[in-house]
Amino acid sequence: MKSVTIQIVVHNGQKYIRSCLDAVRKQDYDSFSCVVLDNASEDNTREIIKNEYPEMALIESQKNLGMWPGQEFLLQHTDAPFILSLCVDVVIAPNFISVMMPVFEDESVGALQSKMYQQGAKNQIDSCGFSITRGRRVINIGHGEKDGAFFSVQKEIFGVEGAAPFFRHSALDACRIDGAIWDPKFFWYGDDLDLAWRMNLFGFRQVFVPSAIAWHDRSTTKGIASGILDAIRRIKIRREIPLKKRQLDMANTRWTIIKNDSIINVLRDALYILIREIKTLGYMTLFEPKVLAGWVRFFKGLPYMIRQRKLIKKHIRRTPNEMHKWFS
Repeated sequence: MKSVTIQIVVHNGQKYIRSCLDAVRKQDYDSFSCVVLDNASEDNTREIIKNEYPEMALIESQKNLGMWPGQEFLLQHTDAPFILSLCVDVVIAPNFISVMMPVFEDESVGALQSKMYQQGAKNQIDSCGFSITRGRRVINIGHGEKDGAFFSVQKEIFGVEGAAPFFRHSALDACRIDGAIWDPKFFWYGDDLDLAWRMNLFGFRQVFVPSAIAWHDRSTTKGIASGILDAIRRIKIRREIPLKKRQLDMANTRWTIIKNDSIINVLRDALYILIREIKTLGYMTLFEPKVLAGWVRFFKGLPYMIRQRKLIKKHIRRTPNEMHKWFS
């Protein structure tokens, strides 16, 4: 059997660590190991792992490296051909790995996405991966919707979401830019989207596998706004998300477009993009003006992102037309 490493990066995760690791313990796949990076937790996370899960490898960091820099650090400690990058607030079904592995027999597949439910909400979808609109709005497929036939079909998707992505190790290595898989400038938000877009550009297929089930206790949104009025009704919920994270959302999502999108496709969809940007800017100005401070960070990082774009262009294997099919 091909070996799998489950990588978990955690910071102050005592609320979730037991349920997450209990689910890991129950996997019916024989050839896997689990390594946990504790990102300088100040609660009892490390003690719980040491005392109750001694078979799990624990690496202790003296500082918080962040989620995806932490995942990249852990990659130095495994040569397994497949990597499950697991958030601590996710619980995976016992057959999670075993139903995924046959899909990797297709060498063109670089990453897999499970059907992820919202923790505590019966049959309510959290994410089935990323889709993207012509206005470049990134959407968690099915987020907040009830499960149904549409979410039961295995298919290729634009990108895998970051709560429990399952990677081919060689695909991750092939996506390195300037030595890094996950861009170090993307701290806390957007790292998964940036990698998913790049993996798509580099010719790796990303597949949604509905028979692989997980549950996610997402701490932010529970659904997708369906229009301006709905967005206004959700202002209170939005304000519960830390301001820094909302600012990162604003800047990092646009950095991702700058780095990965083609000029041809941007021009093709210019009207859609412009309309979305006007709506977003208007909403922020009226209801979340403090988020606009994220533009300072965006413009400061712009020269770096343009340099990254030039490096990415050297490895692109998909044409603008092949990529444009995802912008629906």
